[in-house]
Amino acid sequence: MGAAVLASWGVGEFGALTTPFDPGYDPATLEAHLAQSAHLMEMLKLSMTCWMIADGDATRRKLAAAREWGVGIVTGGGPFEIAAAAGEMEGYLDLCAELGVTRVEAGEGFTHLSSTPESICRLAADRSLEVQFELGAKHTGAFDAATVRSLVDQGSEWLDAGAVALVVEARESAQDVGLFSIAGELQGAYADALVEALGHDRLIFEAPTKPSQFALLDHFGPVVRLSNVRLEEVLRVEIYRRGLHSDAFGKPSLAPSLPNRTNS
Repeated sequence: MGAAVLASWGVGEFGALTTPFDPGYDPATLEAHLAQSAHLMEMLKLSMTCWMIADGDATRRKLAAAREWGVGIVTGGGPFEIAAAAGEMEGYLDLCAELGVTRVEAGEGFTHLSSTPESICRLAADRSLEVQFELGAKHTGAFDAATVRSLVDQGSEWLDAGAVALVVEARESAQDVGLFSIAGELQGAYADALVEALGHDRLIFEAPTKPSQFALLDHFGPVVRLSNVRLEEVLRVEIYRRGLHSDAFGKPSLAPSLPNRTNS
């Protein structure tokens, strides 16, 4: 709806670059959001271990709905880390494969892995599962220069092992974590350093709040890949990405190429 009008306004089409997350929505809510916004979703993230303690039929219903709409499923890093700490990695990956998950997120956000990236990627590939790795810890504060250098090395190791993407940590707050300072401000120089070293197309940036979403789009422009966006915020993120939000309309990197444009 409205595609011809948007095109006449010079609005760009960027495909699906947002991965919303499901921290425990009921199946009917998720189904409704898929009907509304599936064409804007790169993947759907089953956040934390909520999906594992929910009613099994409800979880399967949500997975089936995503598949029906052509949206891949990625599991959050929390259950991966716990499975690794428990020595039950293969059982966890078996469950993900049995449910038809597309990708698992690995990480060391609150644990330390004893297995190598190569061994983990191999176990996943044996089950036709992709792997993405989350960069950054959950409880050690915002990145500094030394942390960024270390994460570049770690990210490169995971990419070389077969990971298909790297996710930059921001938790649910985007404040005093990852690329965001204690005041919630994006540390753009560190973001640029990660992109320069690891590649823009391999990086996904968690953006759980309106300020973090807008800051990343302002900084990188419309083609940045965002994750951990709440379902009810997907359309707002996408109108900002296309310069259709009042706060984006006046920004050259986001504004549509409106014929005879004025800045009034």
